[in-house]
Formats: sequence, structure tokens, C-alpha cells
Amino acid sequence: MIVRPSEASDADALAAIYGHDVLHGFGTFEEVPPSPREMAERRLAIVERGLPHVVAEEDGEVLGFAYAGLFRPRAAYRFTVEDSVYVAPDAHGRGVGKALLSEVLKACEALGLRQVMAVIGDSGNSGSIGLHTSLGFRHAGVCQSVGFKHGRWVDTVWMQKALNGGDASAPASEGLTLTGH
Repeated sequence: MIVRPSEASDADALAAIYGHDVLHGFGTFEEVPPSPREMAERRLAIVERGLPHVVAEEDGEVLGFAYAGLFRPRAAYRFTVEDSVYVAPDAHGRGVGKALLSEVLKACEALGLRQVMAVIGDSGNSGSIGLHTSLGFRHAGVCQSVGFKHGRWVDTVWMQKALNGGDASAPASEGLTLTGH
């Protein structure tokens, strides 16, 4: 398995992997799967900001993808991103998510970012919670019953990881231009 930057040509695979979670999981609160074109546009928006968007590939097949996106649009959040990780159902339990998120974290650290937030759909999502815990994220809270999907109320679990010393010092620069606000 290799982890590499995603490419525009990965849009079909991204849509298939994400679409499965939209229809069958709680990792996203979307309820209608986006098209490959929409996934390509979302990917481009991340990449154009200089943020990481990666895929795991094995024998030419995309097994999953991960990226760091804006946490919030206001300028004061410019040192904080939110991660997202999606793995194809037949690739769960093979270390794909850990390889992907590790690469995203490494890229975020190189960018000088200070905090990475994970907003995990469903407090019963032990796979994602365990993945984030294994990479040093700490529990930051639970928002109870904030989504209604697949006939039930769903929580979000907030986890957080400090990079580059977190809030121990002022940033060396003004940071990325992640937003125009």
C-alpha cells in the first residue's frame, strides 16, 4: 500500500468510498452521496488552499482517502484544521486509516499548523475514535443527538491533537491564508 497525494483522476473512487459511508454509515451527516464531479470540486478546494488531500492505493485501487480542511472560516482559526478520513468497506482493519491520517498529520505539522480537530459522527464509531486515539488525539467533548440519520439520533465526538507545540508559544508566522474572512 502506498499513500500519495490525491489526483483529479481519483474522483470516481473518492465518490464511491464516501458515497458508501453517506448511505450506510454515520461518519458523515450527509444523506445524499455527492457525484464524482462534486468530489473533484471538494478535493480541488482543499488542494488549492495548500492543505493535504491524500489517498491510499494498492495495486492501482484506491482504498481510502483523508484530508485536512478548514476548521472554521474566521481568520483566528487559521492555525486549526479539521481532518476527515474515509476507508473503503473492504479495506477496514488493514491500517489504511492510520496510514492516511498519519500522512495528513505530518503534512499539517510541516505547514506550521497548531491544532487538528476530529469531529466524528456517532459516539459508537469505535473505529474512528480508536484511530484518532492511537495517533495522539485527546477527547474534547460530545455533542449529543445533534444529527438524525438512518432513523436515529446521532452524536458527534470531538477529538483534538496539538501540533508544533500547540498553544505553548506564539506562532512563528501569521500562518496560512486559509480564509478570506
